[in-house]
Amino acid sequence: MGCMWLADIKLDWEGRLVVPPLPVKAGSRYGIFHCCCDYPKLSPDKKEDERRRWENFRTSFRRDWSKRFGDWPEEEGVAWPGHHIRDLHHGGDPVDPSNIIPVEPRVHTVFNKAYPACYGGQAPWNTVGPNLPYSDN
Repeated sequence: MGCMWLADIKLDWEGRLVVPPLPVKAGSRYGIFHCCCDYPKLSPDKKEDERRRWENFRTSFRRDWSKRFGDWPEEEGVAWPGHHIRDLHHGGDPVDPSNIIPVEPRVHTVFNKAYPACYGGQAPWNTVGPNLPYSDN
């Protein structure tokens, strides 16, 4: 099985210290990834139960997320999907805030096509990738 990088979040900050008055630059990186292991697939009934749990939780999750990070992203008035890093089909927790990230709709479609290939041990997820997947290195 393989691993896929879902997001590479880079945070940069520039400012000045008051005492002593010096310019300061800082930054950090946070990679979000998922390794497709041999998690068993849920039965269709169980998967639908988990999807309903997510649908009942979605509005409050987006509201809480927006309080912390700003408005939940939208495209033409339609909210971006919330992507479950460990997918619902393989037992990912549908209401764990640490398992959900907002994803642009076209990218979410790519993720949903990549997951079956990853779990199926198909290319490109069955080969070793770069040590650092960051695009600017």
